[in-house]
Formats: sequence, structure tokens, C-alpha cells
Amino acid sequence: MTTARDYYEILGVSKDASAEEIKKTYRKLAMKYHPDRNKEADAEDKFKEISEAYAVLSDPEKRAQYDRFGHAGIDGRYSEEDIFRNADFGDIFGEMGGLGDIFDMFFGGGHSRRRRGPARGSDLRYDLSITLEEAATGTSKTINVPRMENCETCGGSGAKPGTQPKTCSVCQGRGQVTHARNTPFGRFMTTTPCRECGGEGRIIDTPCSECRGSGKVKRVRKISVKVPKGADTGMRLMVRGEGEPGDPGAPPGDLYVFIHVEPHDTFERVGDDIVYEAPISFTQAALGASIMVPTLHGKVKMNIPAGTQTHALFRLKGKGMPRLQGRGEGDQHVRVIVRTPTDLTEDQKELLRQFEESKTPEQKEAKGKDHSHKGARNIFDKVKDVF
Repeated sequence: MTTARDYYEILGVSKDASAEEIKKTYRKLAMKYHPDRNKEADAEDKFKEISEAYAVLSDPEKRAQYDRFGHAGIDGRYSEEDIFRNADFGDIFGEMGGLGDIFDMFFGGGHSRRRRGPARGSDLRYDLSITLEEAATGTSKTINVPRMENCETCGGSGAKPGTQPKTCSVCQGRGQVTHARNTPFGRFMTTTPCRECGGEGRIIDTPCSECRGSGKVKRVRKISVKVPKGADTGMRLMVRGEGEPGDPGAPPGDLYVFIHVEPHDTFERVGDDIVYEAPISFTQAALGASIMVPTLHGKVKMNIPAGTQTHALFRLKGKGMPRLQGRGEGDQHVRVIVRTPTDLTEDQKELLRQFEESKTPEQKEAKGKDHSHKGARNIFDKVKDVF
């Protein structure tokens, strides 16, 4: 690749730009920097830079690969010529017919060109769902990944066992043919894929019956994936070399496992912290109590101070999610919810009436404040015993 600059930045378009907007912007820039129109020293480099950006962003597959993995998704999958191959430059230059196959300007004729090498295998994506408990402790999963693999019958050659592919006589095994082409801007050498062999450089006379000459068959592969402690939705794990196989002599692609942590019935995750709602009675809230609270690490005892109000928050330090790379743990925040009984007996109702009547005027006015009163305390002790 000739540059590591962001392709969208090179063209001056946003990442959600439409295909038509990208094409229109490229047309304008190409006319400005075409080396036969612009004689500035860096015009040809700029023209190639914007052409490369357009070749990627105008191709839906290449654009998706770039949006997902950045330059790594392009550099590792396509050769420099592959980037320009099949790009739609046709109607941008109109009467400049010879420029329809734009990469010939850079790889044909008097320019140095790089022969297309064996293509690296495609990367694969797998979406893996795990529970919150598995995210907290870490887990190992065996997943079934459907993918293309080299045919075992022919060893990936595509030819029937006992036979061999033969070199294409038209392109002499190069996979490409070069022609001279005249354009309004001069004479250019045009390199195109060989039609005889489809750009493969070889011809299979007797195809393998298992793969029908493709050299690859579809298989389901069991792959072990280790999910680290603290994993969260959106995490991407790379399993190197477990993508689809490349051409003979080329490395395979990689497998990208995207993690999805399932919602939990009891806990709510907020980053590395956990939120839990603990129901308590109004007697526990008023008089204080010790309650057992579930956490991802087991039950722990938590003290509720007297006079606690509903929705009050308490922190259990270090009882949240493990942080990645062993950097400690988050906290668990306990939100207490005071429950009001709905099935009181007449005796219980009468005790509550006595309690309310025993409150001093100051207690009635100061809601939520702690004002002890001997009469109120005696009545409330009875209420506590009943509930």
C-alpha cells in the first residue's frame, strides 16, 4: 500500500457518504490531479492516492472490510493490483476510454509493476453469546465454524489425483495479458486478466470430482476459543489462521469472534460495575438490619443502617466484574427497595395506627429525619415483632 492515511480523509467525505457522493467527489479530484493535466511534482502521487481510496470505497466488499478492520483488512487481503482490479472507473473519464482500467496507469507499460501473488484467505466472523457469570470468571468455548478448506482428495490443486494443472499457453502462467492502448493522453500498456484461464495462470483439464476443480470444499471446523475474565459485549477475539485458506502458497485468513454478553435476570452491568436491587421491609429500613446479598462471587453480608430510605445505594467494593488484563475488579452497587406490605391483618393495621398516633408533631413534620421517641419506639418494637 502506498499510504496509511484514512481513505475517507483522502477523498474528503464522511464515513456514511453514499456511493454516488464518493464517485462524484473522486471525479472532481481525479480531473484536478490527473498527471496529464496537472504538471505539479506530486500530482501523480496524489492521483494514485485518491484513486486507491476510491477503488476501495466504491467496492461494497472492500469498503465493508475497510470499515471493520481499517487498513489491516485491506493490506492483508489484497495485493496492490487487486485493489484496483474490477474498480468501476468506466464512466468517470468518459472519452478517455483507456483509463477505464485505471490500475494499468500504475502497473503497465513503463511503470514498475508487481505481479499478482497468491491471495491470502478470507477472514471470517463468528458471534458468540456468553452469560454474565462466564464473562466474570472467563470461559473456554468450542464453536462450530463453517468455512472453505483445501480439498483433501486433490490437496487443493483442483485436479484429479494423478493429474496436474497445466500452464496456460496464452498468458504463460502469469494470469494476465498486456496490450498496448492508445488514449487521448498517449499510449498506455493495458494489463487485464487472462480470459483463457480466468486469471489463474493454469488450466485444469481433469477436475477433481470432490471439489469440482475449485481446490476447496466446505467443512464445519470445531475451534476452541478462550474468553478472558471481564469480557464485554463488542469485544473481538482474533484466532489467527482459522479463517478460510488462501491460494496455494498464501497464508489463511483469521477468525474474528465477536462477544455478546446476555442480559441477566438479577444483575445489571454498567462497565466494570454491577447493580443489584435488594428488597427490604420497612421495619428493616427503619430499625436497621443485616441482609445477605447475592454477588457474582457468592453471597455476602451487608449492613442496612437505621433510617434507610428506598432507592438508597450501598457499595460492595471489589464485588463487580474483573477488569481486563488483571487490573482489579469493579464494585457492586446495591440499591435497596423498601417494600410496603399489602396483606396486613387488622391487628397489624391497628399497631400501625397506634404508631402513627404516638409520633410527636416534630416527627410528623420532619419526614425522613431520625427523631427517637419513647412511645413511638415501644409501639414500633411491637410492629417489628409482628412483621
